Amino acid sequence: MAGIQRAIYFLVQAVVIGLAAAFLIVLVKPELMPVSGGPAAAGVPAPGGYADAVARSAPAVVNVYTTRLVRDGARPEERRPERFRLDSSLGSAVIIDSDGYLVTNYHVVAGAVQIRVQLADGRVADPEPVGQDLETDLALLKIDLPDLPAVPLGRSDRLRIGDVVLAIGNPYGLSQTVTQGIVSATGRGLLGLTTFENFIQTDAAINTGNSGGALVNTRGELVGINTAVLAQDIATEGISFAIPVNLVRGVVRELKEHGRVIRGWLGMEPDDLTPAELAALGLESTGGILLERVHEDSPASRAGLRRGDVLVAIDGAPIGNTQQALLRVAGVKPGTRLAITGIRDGARFETEAVVGERPQFRPAPSSSPGPPAESPR
Repeated sequence: MAGIQRAIYFLVQAVVIGLAAAFLIVLVKPELMPVSGGPAAAGVPAPGGYADAVARSAPAVVNVYTTRLVRDGARPEERRPERFRLDSSLGSAVIIDSDGYLVTNYHVVAGAVQIRVQLADGRVADPEPVGQDLETDLALLKIDLPDLPAVPLGRSDRLRIGDVVLAIGNPYGLSQTVTQGIVSATGRGLLGLTTFENFIQTDAAINTGNSGGALVNTRGELVGINTAVLAQDIATEGISFAIPVNLVRGVVRELKEHGRVIRGWLGMEPDDLTPAELAALGLESTGGILLERVHEDSPASRAGLRRGDVLVAIDGAPIGNTQQALLRVAGVKPGTRLAITGIRDGARFETEAVVGERPQFRPAPSSSPGPPAESPR
């Protein structure tokens, strides 16, 4: 019996001494304390903050310097010859692969007579334009330099509200500037900036010169191209927008293959129905769009669609609003046959349209109600 008591005593003594030693070690060296799941699982940065993410992505963000020929603004009553001057502006771009392709905003390089980029390592190059897409405000450039750093591409469809993001660019000529924020919203539209709007909203600071720069996640992967801020004349701050990288991927692929983005087109101008109109038609749960105009000799007109028709489904899928309809048709290859369901004079009808190619033009800004926004160069 006494032997058992002595054994228990020594066991308890060893446990107490071990716990005391562990406490002293953690007190002196707290970094040795394990964290369940690691920093990423806990949703916090590693001990070095976001430095690893910046180191992985920032070398691929370049400064863009453009020169434009602009009128000097002489008034007609001054009766002097029209003069021109050179105007310089700043922007950013992102190297997306080692072949030298760069993505930036269309408005950064639009109308430029000279474009020059400077890499993070100091090298300078004059890029060649590959293609541009005015309806998403994206442009693709190419440079011919060896050993180019390329940003890894992430997945914007996996972003969640509250995720930490970093904006990297060239604001006011301060190259390789990094700002940090969170994803405030996804799928933002009705800004009147582009035809196809599906913006990531963030409170990471985006200023003049940031346009075309990178929005990256905490792993240093590209999730967006910084594009616009909410107009500052209404005393706002912390509301900025980026084009999601999933959209960028598709545009880049088209520009590489065709030099333009090929989209489907029916040749109709729809408008959203009011809640009262939806209720009167019994469409509160599904939605629909009203055709305000059908272009002559267009796929829509050849399908028998008319002004005043209400469309409720395209290819069997309900149409909730005009943006849904626009995106659905644009994503269809020209030549494809689409089944269309509509309502005319209170009666449902079915027709079929052969999709055409969307014309290459810059549409007028949207008249839909939405917050005023502007694109910082």
